[in-house]
Amino acid sequence: MATMGPWSRVRVAKCQMLVTSFFVLLLGLSMATLAALTYFGAHFAVIGHASSDRTPYEAVHRWAFYAAISLAGLLTLGAVLGAAATVREAGGLMAGGFLCFALVFGALAQAAFWRFHSPTQVEDAMLDTYDLLYDRAVRSLSSTPRQQLLAIQDTFLCCGKSSPFSLLGDAEASLCRGEQAARQDCLVGIGSSLRTYGHIVSILTGIGLAAMSPWLPAPGAQCLQTLPGRPRALAPN
Repeated sequence: MATMGPWSRVRVAKCQMLVTSFFVLLLGLSMATLAALTYFGAHFAVIGHASSDRTPYEAVHRWAFYAAISLAGLLTLGAVLGAAATVREAGGLMAGGFLCFALVFGALAQAAFWRFHSPTQVEDAMLDTYDLLYDRAVRSLSSTPRQQLLAIQDTFLCCGKSSPFSLLGDAEASLCRGEQAARQDCLVGIGSSLRTYGHIVSILTGIGLAAMSPWLPAPGAQCLQTLPGRPRALAPN
Protein backbone atom coordinates (compact mmCIF):
# COMPACT_ATOMS: atom_id res chain seq x y z
CA MET A 1 0.00 0.00 0.00
CA ALA A 2 2.93 2.35 0.65
CA THR A 3 3.90 2.27 -3.03
CA MET A 4 0.44 3.59 -4.03
CA GLY A 5 0.87 6.87 -2.13
CA PRO A 6 2.97 8.76 -4.72
CA TRP A 7 0.77 7.68 -7.62
CA SER A 8 -2.35 8.77 -5.72
CA ARG A 9 -0.80 12.16 -5.12
CA VAL A 10 0.00 12.42 -8.84
CA ARG A 11 -3.62 11.70 -9.75
CA VAL A 12 -4.87 14.24 -7.23
CA ALA A 13 -2.40 16.82 -8.55
CA LYS A 14 -3.48 16.17 -12.14
CA CYS A 15 -7.15 16.53 -11.23
CA GLN A 16 -6.37 19.76 -9.40
CA MET A 17 -4.54 21.19 -12.40
CA LEU A 18 -7.28 20.14 -14.84
CA VAL A 19 -9.99 21.69 -12.68
CA THR A 20 -7.90 24.86 -12.29
CA SER A 21 -7.38 25.04 -16.05
CA PHE A 22 -11.10 24.61 -16.64
CA PHE A 23 -12.04 27.47 -14.30
CA VAL A 24 -9.30 29.66 -15.75
CA LEU A 25 -10.71 28.95 -19.21
CA LEU A 26 -14.16 30.03 -18.02
CA LEU A 27 -12.61 33.18 -16.59
CA GLY A 28 -10.95 33.86 -19.94
CA LEU A 29 -14.27 33.46 -21.75
CA SER A 30 -15.86 35.85 -19.24
CA MET A 31 -13.13 38.39 -19.93
CA ALA A 32 -13.69 37.98 -23.68
CA THR A 33 -17.42 38.56 -23.19
CA LEU A 34 -16.65 41.64 -21.11
CA ALA A 35 -14.36 42.95 -23.85
CA ALA A 36 -17.09 42.40 -26.46
CA LEU A 37 -19.63 44.26 -24.32
CA THR A 38 -17.15 47.08 -23.79
CA TYR A 39 -16.64 47.53 -27.53
CA PHE A 40 -19.94 46.44 -29.10
CA GLY A 41 -22.38 46.99 -26.22
CA ALA A 42 -25.17 49.44 -26.95
CA HIS A 43 -24.40 51.72 -23.98
CA PHE A 44 -20.75 52.14 -24.93
CA ALA A 45 -21.28 52.16 -28.70
CA VAL A 46 -23.83 54.97 -28.65
CA ILE A 47 -21.51 57.17 -26.57
CA GLY A 48 -18.59 56.25 -28.83
CA HIS A 49 -20.49 57.31 -31.95
CA ALA A 50 -21.21 60.68 -30.39
CA SER A 51 -17.67 61.35 -29.19
CA SER A 52 -14.68 62.39 -31.26
CA ASP A 53 -11.39 60.53 -31.45
CA ARG A 54 -9.60 63.07 -29.27
CA THR A 55 -11.90 62.97 -26.26
CA PRO A 56 -10.76 61.33 -22.99
CA TYR A 57 -13.60 58.82 -23.30
CA GLU A 58 -12.27 57.40 -26.56
CA ALA A 59 -8.82 56.89 -25.02
CA VAL A 60 -10.24 55.17 -21.94
CA HIS A 61 -12.65 53.12 -24.07
CA ARG A 62 -9.90 51.78 -26.31
CA TRP A 63 -7.61 51.07 -23.36
CA ALA A 64 -10.34 49.11 -21.56
CA PHE A 65 -11.13 47.04 -24.65
CA TYR A 66 -7.51 46.18 -25.45
CA ALA A 67 -6.76 45.36 -21.81
CA ALA A 68 -9.78 43.05 -21.51
CA ILE A 69 -9.09 41.23 -24.79
CA SER A 70 -5.40 40.79 -23.86
CA LEU A 71 -6.31 39.33 -20.47
CA ALA A 72 -8.82 37.00 -22.13
CA GLY A 73 -6.16 35.77 -24.54
CA LEU A 74 -3.57 35.19 -21.81
CA LEU A 75 -6.09 33.38 -19.60
CA THR A 76 -7.21 31.12 -22.44
CA LEU A 77 -3.63 30.39 -23.49
CA GLY A 78 -2.59 29.66 -19.90
CA ALA A 79 -5.53 27.32 -19.39
CA VAL A 80 -4.81 25.41 -22.60
CA LEU A 81 -1.10 25.13 -21.81
CA GLY A 82 -1.84 24.00 -18.25
CA ALA A 83 -4.28 21.32 -19.37
CA ALA A 84 -1.94 20.10 -22.12
CA ALA A 85 1.01 20.02 -19.72
CA THR A 86 -1.02 18.02 -17.20
CA VAL A 87 -2.11 15.41 -19.73
CA ARG A 88 1.25 15.12 -21.53
CA GLU A 89 3.40 15.73 -18.42
CA ALA A 90 5.41 18.37 -20.27
CA GLY A 91 7.42 20.70 -18.08
CA GLY A 92 7.90 23.25 -20.85
CA LEU A 93 4.17 23.63 -21.42
CA MET A 94 3.62 23.95 -17.67
CA ALA A 95 6.23 26.71 -17.48
CA GLY A 96 4.50 28.52 -20.34
CA GLY A 97 1.17 28.26 -18.56
CA PHE A 98 2.61 29.62 -15.33
CA LEU A 99 4.19 32.50 -17.26
CA CYS A 100 0.76 33.41 -18.65
CA PHE A 101 -0.71 33.22 -15.15
CA ALA A 102 2.03 35.48 -13.80
CA LEU A 103 1.43 38.07 -16.53
CA VAL A 104 -2.31 37.98 -15.88
CA PHE A 105 -1.77 38.34 -12.13
CA GLY A 106 0.39 41.42 -12.66
CA ALA A 107 -2.10 42.97 -15.08
CA LEU A 108 -5.04 42.30 -12.75
CA ALA A 109 -3.13 43.79 -9.82
CA GLN A 110 -2.59 46.96 -11.85
CA ALA A 111 -6.27 47.00 -12.85
CA ALA A 112 -7.32 46.62 -9.20
CA PHE A 113 -5.01 49.49 -8.20
CA TRP A 114 -6.44 51.64 -11.00
CA ARG A 115 -10.01 50.85 -9.88
CA PHE A 116 -9.10 51.80 -6.31
CA HIS A 117 -7.17 54.96 -7.26
CA SER A 118 -9.50 56.24 -10.03
CA PRO A 119 -12.88 54.56 -9.54
CA THR A 120 -14.85 57.19 -11.49
CA GLN A 121 -12.50 57.87 -14.41
CA VAL A 122 -14.62 56.04 -17.01
CA GLU A 123 -17.84 57.47 -15.57
CA ASP A 124 -16.46 61.03 -15.60
CA ALA A 125 -15.23 60.66 -19.19
CA MET A 126 -18.63 59.38 -20.38
CA LEU A 127 -20.54 62.09 -18.49
CA ASP A 128 -18.26 64.76 -19.94
CA THR A 129 -18.99 63.42 -23.42
CA TYR A 130 -22.73 63.62 -22.75
CA ASP A 131 -22.40 67.15 -21.38
CA LEU A 132 -20.56 68.35 -24.49
CA LEU A 133 -23.10 66.70 -26.79
CA TYR A 134 -25.99 68.15 -24.77
CA ASP A 135 -24.58 71.65 -25.08
CA ARG A 136 -24.05 71.22 -28.83
CA ALA A 137 -27.60 69.92 -29.28
CA VAL A 138 -29.02 72.91 -27.41
CA ARG A 139 -26.93 75.59 -29.10
CA SER A 140 -26.42 74.19 -32.59
CA LEU A 141 -28.92 74.50 -35.40
CA SER A 142 -27.71 71.24 -36.95
CA SER A 143 -29.86 68.15 -36.46
CA THR A 144 -26.91 65.76 -36.06
CA PRO A 145 -26.09 66.54 -32.39
CA ARG A 146 -29.76 66.35 -31.50
CA GLN A 147 -30.13 62.96 -33.20
CA GLN A 148 -27.05 61.64 -31.38
CA LEU A 149 -28.41 62.95 -28.09
CA LEU A 150 -31.79 61.30 -28.67
CA ALA A 151 -30.04 58.00 -29.45
CA ILE A 152 -28.19 58.18 -26.11
CA GLN A 153 -31.39 59.02 -24.27
CA ASP A 154 -33.27 56.13 -25.85
CA THR A 155 -30.44 53.71 -25.03
CA PHE A 156 -30.13 54.72 -21.38
CA LEU A 157 -33.90 55.38 -21.03
CA CYS A 158 -33.24 58.87 -19.73
CA CYS A 159 -33.87 62.41 -20.87
CA GLY A 160 -31.89 65.62 -20.56
CA LYS A 161 -30.26 66.77 -17.38
CA SER A 162 -31.51 68.78 -14.47
CA SER A 163 -30.78 72.48 -14.30
CA PRO A 164 -29.08 73.82 -11.14
CA PHE A 165 -31.74 76.55 -11.03
CA SER A 166 -34.63 74.20 -11.94
CA LEU A 167 -35.29 76.37 -14.98
CA LEU A 168 -35.02 75.08 -18.54
CA GLY A 169 -35.04 77.12 -21.70
CA ASP A 170 -37.15 76.35 -24.72
CA ALA A 171 -34.29 74.44 -26.38
CA GLU A 172 -33.70 72.28 -23.30
CA ALA A 173 -37.41 71.67 -22.77
CA SER A 174 -37.85 70.60 -26.40
CA LEU A 175 -35.50 67.66 -25.82
CA CYS A 176 -37.86 66.03 -23.30
CA ARG A 177 -41.51 66.05 -24.19
CA GLY A 178 -44.40 63.72 -23.56
CA GLU A 179 -43.45 60.39 -22.02
CA GLN A 180 -39.75 61.24 -22.25
CA ALA A 181 -40.20 64.00 -19.68
CA ALA A 182 -40.96 61.35 -17.03
CA ARG A 183 -37.61 59.64 -17.55
CA GLN A 184 -34.74 60.05 -15.12
CA ASP A 185 -31.92 62.53 -15.51
CA CYS A 186 -29.38 61.22 -18.02
CA LEU A 187 -26.45 62.05 -15.74
CA VAL A 188 -28.02 59.81 -13.11
CA GLY A 189 -28.95 57.07 -15.60
CA ILE A 190 -25.52 56.93 -17.24
CA GLY A 191 -23.76 56.90 -13.86
CA SER A 192 -26.00 54.10 -12.57
CA SER A 193 -25.36 51.93 -15.65
CA LEU A 194 -21.61 52.42 -15.41
CA ARG A 195 -21.54 51.61 -11.70
CA THR A 196 -23.25 48.28 -12.42
CA TYR A 197 -20.66 47.58 -15.11
CA GLY A 198 -17.89 48.60 -12.71
CA HIS A 199 -19.15 46.14 -10.09
CA ILE A 200 -18.93 43.32 -12.65
CA VAL A 201 -15.38 44.35 -13.53
CA SER A 202 -14.41 44.41 -9.84
CA ILE A 203 -15.88 40.93 -9.28
CA LEU A 204 -14.04 39.45 -12.26
CA THR A 205 -10.82 41.16 -11.17
CA GLY A 206 -11.12 39.71 -7.67
CA ILE A 207 -11.85 36.22 -9.01
CA GLY A 208 -8.92 36.50 -11.39
CA LEU A 209 -6.52 37.56 -8.63
CA ALA A 210 -7.67 34.67 -6.45
CA ALA A 211 -7.33 32.17 -9.29
CA MET A 212 -3.91 33.46 -10.34
CA SER A 213 -2.46 33.53 -6.82
CA PRO A 214 0.71 31.40 -6.65
CA TRP A 215 -0.64 29.11 -3.97
CA LEU A 216 -3.39 27.72 -6.21
CA PRO A 217 -1.46 26.18 -9.12
CA ALA A 218 1.91 25.75 -7.39
CA PRO A 219 1.15 22.56 -5.37
CA GLY A 220 -0.10 20.70 -8.43
CA ALA A 221 2.79 21.88 -10.54
CA GLN A 222 5.33 20.80 -7.94
CA CYS A 223 3.87 17.32 -7.73
CA LEU A 224 3.76 17.00 -11.49
CA GLN A 225 7.37 18.02 -11.81
CA THR A 226 8.80 15.93 -8.99
CA LEU A 227 6.73 12.79 -9.40
CA PRO A 228 6.63 10.71 -12.60
CA GLY A 229 3.30 10.40 -14.28
CA ARG A 230 3.75 6.83 -15.48
CA PRO A 231 6.00 3.96 -14.35
CA ARG A 232 9.19 3.47 -16.31
CA ALA A 233 11.48 0.46 -16.47
CA LEU A 234 14.64 0.87 -14.43
CA ALA A 235 17.85 0.72 -16.41
CA PRO A 236 20.13 -2.15 -15.37
CA ASN A 237 23.19 -1.20 -13.31
